[in-house]
Amino acid sequence: MIHYFFLDTTGLHPRGVDAAGAAAEPLWFDLLNPTADEISSVERRVRISIPTRDEMREIESSNRLYEDEGSLYMTATVVTKLDTERPENTQVTYILRGDALVTVRYADPLPFRRFIAYAEKHPNACSNAAAVLAGLLEFKVNRIADVLERTSDDIDHLSQHIFEPLSNGTRRRDIDYRQILERVGRIGDLNSKARETLGSLGRLLVFLLQASHPHIGSDVRSRLKTSTRDIEQMSGHASFLGDKVQFMLDATLGMINIDQNNILKIFSVATVVLLPPSVIGAVFGMNFSHIPAANHAFGFWAAIGAMVLSAVGPYLLFKRRGWL
Repeated sequence: MIHYFFLDTTGLHPRGVDAAGAAAEPLWFDLLNPTADEISSVERRVRISIPTRDEMREIESSNRLYEDEGSLYMTATVVTKLDTERPENTQVTYILRGDALVTVRYADPLPFRRFIAYAEKHPNACSNAAAVLAGLLEFKVNRIADVLERTSDDIDHLSQHIFEPLSNGTRRRDIDYRQILERVGRIGDLNSKARETLGSLGRLLVFLLQASHPHIGSDVRSRLKTSTRDIEQMSGHASFLGDKVQFMLDATLGMINIDQNNILKIFSVATVVLLPPSVIGAVFGMNFSHIPAANHAFGFWAAIGAMVLSAVGPYLLFKRRGWL
């Protein structure tokens, strides 16, 4: 699908390609899940060569950021489906040729929809193709900032859940650490994808600032520099959140180890407590003719008493030492 966006005095609006007359050209060609015919149509109209989807996925900077015949080709990896349980990475290509912007994407990230709604009412923010590109990047950076804020809140809530003092009647073994590990994994995955997006956008902005393009004026460069500074700050914050996620993971595994050690300690104490009675019972259960006190009336009860004392004694000792 191709969306053609034209600029007028009220803002940037999607229209049919022939709606504005033969003299007008779209300022922005937005290709969403395009077909081969749609790609060929835009290539002929703008006189560019649009990268294939496989080429967009290549990780080499030379294949993602380059200039060809006066056109700037920029591909960035962005995270999508941030409000779902499974966020995904996708690639978006921005092509700036003259005063025309072409975007190629196979997903519909929320920043695109937000920018389109914003540009319809703010014509000064999208006065040319370079300004439209700057706006798209700004909205994506703002979206990542929202993600980092949400990640920080999730980490704080999870930290309270792990380290919060237990209330009356609540025991550590009643906490579902499997669920906590799943939450830590989801938070870590989202944070890593956000960091990857910030790194990709940062490289794109550096390339764009260094490129010489007639429509990238001082106002657009100022906006791009602001986005670059925001990305640098957020990258540091994302690294900090990554360290906190690792700490949460280590803390959760530590709590699991403590619970396992407590369980093993109970088995160890039970073994020590029951060992003396077992020895006494084995001695008096021997099939010898002459066993001391075997023929006395109090022999059975004496053996039982010795078993009880031998079991209670170690238990009281462990209790006094604080091992239980």
